[in-house]
Amino acid sequence: MRDWASYTLDENGAGGTKLTLDGRLVVASVGPLDDRLRHLDTPIAAVDITDVREIDTIGAWLVWRVAQEHGAEITGASDKAKRLIDAVGSNASMAEITAPRMPLLERVPEAVGLMVTGWGRGVVELVGFLGTILVSLWGMVRHPSRLPLKALVRQIELVGVNSLGIISLMSFLIGIVIAQQGAVQLRQFGAEVYTVNLTGRLTLRELGVLMTAIMVAGRSGSAFAAQLGTMKLTEEVDAMRTIGVSPIDALVVPRVLAVVLMMPLLGFFSAVVGIIGGAFLADLALDIPFFTFLTRIQEVVPLHDVWVGLVKAPVFGLIVGLAGCYQGMQVKSNAEEVGLRTTMAVVQAIFMVIVLDAFFAVFFTEVGWD
Repeated sequence: MRDWASYTLDENGAGGTKLTLDGRLVVASVGPLDDRLRHLDTPIAAVDITDVREIDTIGAWLVWRVAQEHGAEITGASDKAKRLIDAVGSNASMAEITAPRMPLLERVPEAVGLMVTGWGRGVVELVGFLGTILVSLWGMVRHPSRLPLKALVRQIELVGVNSLGIISLMSFLIGIVIAQQGAVQLRQFGAEVYTVNLTGRLTLRELGVLMTAIMVAGRSGSAFAAQLGTMKLTEEVDAMRTIGVSPIDALVVPRVLAVVLMMPLLGFFSAVVGIIGGAFLADLALDIPFFTFLTRIQEVVPLHDVWVGLVKAPVFGLIVGLAGCYQGMQVKSNAEEVGLRTTMAVVQAIFMVIVLDAFFAVFFTEVGWD
């Protein structure tokens, strides 16, 4: 059982009430005593610590604070206790613990300004990081022996092959949802047959590549940030620079290239699986035979919808790879920053993918691919 410090009051002492402390005045045993002394409303003339068996800096600060609040005299202090109390008293500060809060009209513009300048600085640094990658890629084009082929193949396996399972499941379920919800809405207008058009165009043009990019950002982009951030903390990146190996060549380029190369394949694969999911639902609930649904897809979906998805996919892949590697290379201090940078990589990638998808939608409409 813990030995808590305590106190007694002697109201008949000479000169006024005497507060007598006893027990161990150390950080582990003064918590309840400190709280009780803060609510003590009896004027104190003297603080007696003769019965205190042990005292540390926290205990000395407590005795000094009570004496200061009541203007009391400290008695019965040992040599060690006197030194600690004198040291605490000489270093005491009356400054406020928290800085005064600025008025609302100053605080809000300051916060907005800091946020905007932070975004601007981040965009400049991100563009600089992209430039470094492009310079490294140009060097590999001129000297193909610099291309880390084994690392690239390994990243292609991690980004592409290992994600086929989760992308298949997600796309199949999305295809079912699109077909089911589309059929429910179109049935009101007697146009249930157009469920085929809706499912085919939506998966090939938009949802296939978009949902794949979001999945890759959550799965591979976060992994890039965590891996590179951990290597920065353990000084492996600095060690590579020391022995003359470029971290951009060995770590960043294989990851970015793998995502850019695999995104078109994964996006198309996702769209095909989504269509199969829609055909499965149509066969079960809409009385449209499975193979009739697939045959009808070839007739109603224009070829440029396929190209729209394939054009967007590598751009989305570049964004995901760039965000993951950039945030990972920005880790500097501790393990907590690795988690924060990993989260920022995923959020940044998904945000930029959705924004660019909106720009692509307007662009392809303007060029006649609507």
